[in-house]
Amino acid sequence: MILEFMRDDHRSCDCLYADCESALLAKEVEKGRDLFSRFSETTLHHFDMEERELFITFEKRTGMMGGPTQMMRYEHQQLRSLLESMKLALNENRFNDFFGIGESMMIMLQQHNMKEEQMLYPMIDRALGSDAQLMVQTLKAMDQ
Repeated sequence: MILEFMRDDHRSCDCLYADCESALLAKEVEKGRDLFSRFSETTLHHFDMEERELFITFEKRTGMMGGPTQMMRYEHQQLRSLLESMKLALNENRFNDFFGIGESMMIMLQQHNMKEEQMLYPMIDRALGSDAQLMVQTLKAMDQ
């Protein structure tokens, strides 16, 4: 339940970034900027869903305060920093820098997502049990 919802959100973010890169490579700079802005917003929203609801509920349910959720928060901070660097490079028309930072960001993001999808989300699904559906509804409500 959590795994499917959050994995789908990962894919949605990935598609926005791929579209952003395609637009910039096609010299459609304004479209690329808009898509990057949307990618950044949706990625940061994803982190917020995890940090403000999902991780806290998991930690309360299991008593596991360190470990996987602590590592994911640390990686979120690193990714936020990379997103800021990319935004600055794009605003300054430093496209080579944007793509270089973006390559590092995507490698880190894919590794991060894999850890969540293969380990953390299944742990959260097990910990929440029948409450997983309620959590998905809570996460969906954060979009509004």
